[in-house]
Amino acid sequence: MSAKYLVTGGAGYIGSVVAQHLLEAGHQVVVLDDLSTGFREGVPEGAEFVRADLREAGRHLDASFDAVLHFAASSQVGESVVRPEKYWENNVGGSLALLTAMREAGVRKLVFSSTAATYGEPETVPIPETARTAPTNPYGATKLAVDHMITSEANAHGLAAVSLRYFNVAGAYGDRGERHDPESHLIPLILQVALGRRDHISVYGDDYPTPDGTCIRDYIHVADLADAHLLALDAATPGEHLICNLGNGSGFSVRQVIDTVRQVTGHPIPAQVAERRGGDPAVLVASAATARDRLGWSPRRADLTTIVTDAWDFARRRA
Repeated sequence: MSAKYLVTGGAGYIGSVVAQHLLEAGHQVVVLDDLSTGFREGVPEGAEFVRADLREAGRHLDASFDAVLHFAASSQVGESVVRPEKYWENNVGGSLALLTAMREAGVRKLVFSSTAATYGEPETVPIPETARTAPTNPYGATKLAVDHMITSEANAHGLAAVSLRYFNVAGAYGDRGERHDPESHLIPLILQVALGRRDHISVYGDDYPTPDGTCIRDYIHVADLADAHLLALDAATPGEHLICNLGNGSGFSVRQVIDTVRQVTGHPIPAQVAERRGGDPAVLVASAATARDRLGWSPRRADLTTIVTDAWDFARRRA
């Protein structure tokens, strides 16, 4: 059955892929994005585009919408440390305005793009949803604050809500892939070396308590992530705020990622070991057991070669 959805931040990497999946499923999509970090050409053909700040969502929401999928946020961890006010204003203030607009319009279903950064330094790995939340930076703290707001909205006003928490999203879906500026994610940074835009990739520490001494991280294909968002729409229950972690269940080390990029691209990828970065845990992997049980979700593109190959194809097309 066709539905109508508002996708905030739908001109960005993840939001645009989810919007494309919604259109392919036969739904009507309206993308709201201020293009501060997104790209107009990223909005899928067939979606209506509204260029507006998140706080203006109330001007465009009405009872004809079946749900909102919320991706609009400032998301650079490093920037959040030096400019925390931007993150509290955009992520928390903007999300509060969105929740108010949804309540006033009678739109009672929300899927929120949260983050596993809400957990901070993990006490157990893989990380379950019951893990202690102690974010180590303002980005994670603001996302956690929004989760608390959503829980309150569900309890007080019957909102049906699902938050999806995940670590590293990678890969590409057709013409939609990572194109951040500045870029801070490992796979696209390594691919820049393969494209001749960087001399080498830096490995921040090789003496961690892991099999090869480098940090291990969970990577999820952006198309698998989009699948989870569509499933979350079906699983959302009035008065409940369901929180699900998403991940492959087993991570990949920095060296494994570099080696896979070498194999996929045929480029030697020079790597230089640098000092550890403060606050980098040795292993960050999320448990997806709740997503399997409640959403019926499991990643179909979990192997690193597929993730890197799709990202490489996108990077070469852009180049």
